[in-house]
Amino acid sequence: MPLPAKIQKPSGEFNRKERNMAMVKGLNSKWFSTVASIWIQCTSGSLYTFSVYSQSLKSTQGYDQSTLDTISVFKDIGANCGILSGILYSSVVVAANRNSSPLGAVAGPWMVLLAGALQNFAGYFLMWAAVVGVIPPPPVPVMCLFMILAAHAQSFFNTANVVTSVRNFHQYSGTAVGIMKGFLGLSGAMLIQFYQTIFDNKPDSFLLMLAVLPALNTLLLMWFVRVHSRHEEDEKKRLDGFSLIALIVAAYLMIIIVLENFFSFHLVLRVVALVLLLVLLTSPLVVAIRAEGRGNSVVGTGDGRFLDESRLLPEENDNVEIHENVALPELNLLQAISTVDFWILFLAMACGMGSGLATVNNMGQVGQALGYRSLETNTLVSLWSIWNFLGRFGGGYVSDYFLHKGGCARPMFMAITLLGMSVGHGVIASGFRGALYAGSVLLGVCYGSQWSLMPSIASEIFGVEHMGTIFNTITIACPVGTYIFSVRVIGFIYDKEASGKGNLCTGTHCFMMSFVIMSCATFLGSLAALGLFLRTRMFYRQVILRRLRASFRK
Repeated sequence: MPLPAKIQKPSGEFNRKERNMAMVKGLNSKWFSTVASIWIQCTSGSLYTFSVYSQSLKSTQGYDQSTLDTISVFKDIGANCGILSGILYSSVVVAANRNSSPLGAVAGPWMVLLAGALQNFAGYFLMWAAVVGVIPPPPVPVMCLFMILAAHAQSFFNTANVVTSVRNFHQYSGTAVGIMKGFLGLSGAMLIQFYQTIFDNKPDSFLLMLAVLPALNTLLLMWFVRVHSRHEEDEKKRLDGFSLIALIVAAYLMIIIVLENFFSFHLVLRVVALVLLLVLLTSPLVVAIRAEGRGNSVVGTGDGRFLDESRLLPEENDNVEIHENVALPELNLLQAISTVDFWILFLAMACGMGSGLATVNNMGQVGQALGYRSLETNTLVSLWSIWNFLGRFGGGYVSDYFLHKGGCARPMFMAITLLGMSVGHGVIASGFRGALYAGSVLLGVCYGSQWSLMPSIASEIFGVEHMGTIFNTITIACPVGTYIFSVRVIGFIYDKEASGKGNLCTGTHCFMMSFVIMSCATFLGSLAALGLFLRTRMFYRQVILRRLRASFRK
């Protein structure tokens, strides 16, 4: 019997309530979590913009080049030493949820992101205050502290977004890591676009922007970054949507960078270019809305653990060796450090990441020695972020494809890309005209791939519970390798060749031996990665591939 008119609720009110409830539920999903992580990554790459404000820092503080390089080293150390961010993530997210503690109700990746936002604001704000004279010029060790604090924030942003994505999409961890690392690689170019449009090449204002924009963006979005246990049938399709957007953004930025090096952009054109970039960056939201609209999901563990082996159907076991009681390795940092696999990864990363970063840090001097014009060298440095992105994205995506296709162990792709870096260093060492172009493209793509392959491999070999701590410890290999190749190899040989010539060296001999040494080092890293492949290939087929197939049958 219908309710009296006075108390009967209009059907439209029920529909509004249902839509509101559906909207709230939709915002609390792995898809909106992914979108939030992507947007945070888009403002987290201040590490790659040092050259924009370094001259202002040098002139206002009265630094010489050696002092400025010292501060730059602390930038690399801060960004690549993320052990604290990994420990915080494991403590407040993984441990709280695993033990079903009261903290689990409120703990989440947002706590790691908040710590990063606070460090980012403090570090860059204090540097800005010193540059504009709000505070007296600090001693060099204090400025190094400001720099390491600002750069250290990136490890917190990166850990929260990458580890959460791996836990949400453990079947496609390589693709998920590639998307996050890819947008981080593009973020430097995005921040520079904001700077050139809004602040019209004022480095002092750029430092203030670096203090406010990433921190504010993170504070607004960090609440949506969460670990979810829901697995959906079309996850690969949606991740491919995010991947396509990343490729479009990269292509757009590459076009803008190239055009800016040949034409002078007026303010109107810069504003139009920035608006188009912002429109492209809103498109991941469309992917998330469509994913929620489908609403077809199945329930899984959501933590990357291995599922019940009995769920595998007989036909799924073809070409996979079966063993009883297959379990997921869940190692903490101390246990991981005691394994040979950890140190093989560390050696490979020191050779690959170290030599790659040493190359881009010295690209200007290499170009000058080989007779390249300043415009050509600047274009090479600008485009490095695009090649870097393609490697970060492609390394994860391609390795995921072959892992799902036939159980190909991911370290094989690390060996291949390190071999590619060895070839790239050799090409540059040749000194032929155009060799720097070809070599930098090969190096940029292969270098970027290490940043998506290594975290994925670490999560598979050592487990996801302490993934943040472990892969951030392996990342320390980057500044270690950079110091060895930049200071002990490139710097030493260049100074030796330039002695008695006004500290200036021209010709192929200035860097030839350095790149030959780095070519040999990356070849050694490739052999180390090949050894890791041989050690883990059966593990990937018997455990990792089996886990993936079991997950899809869950």
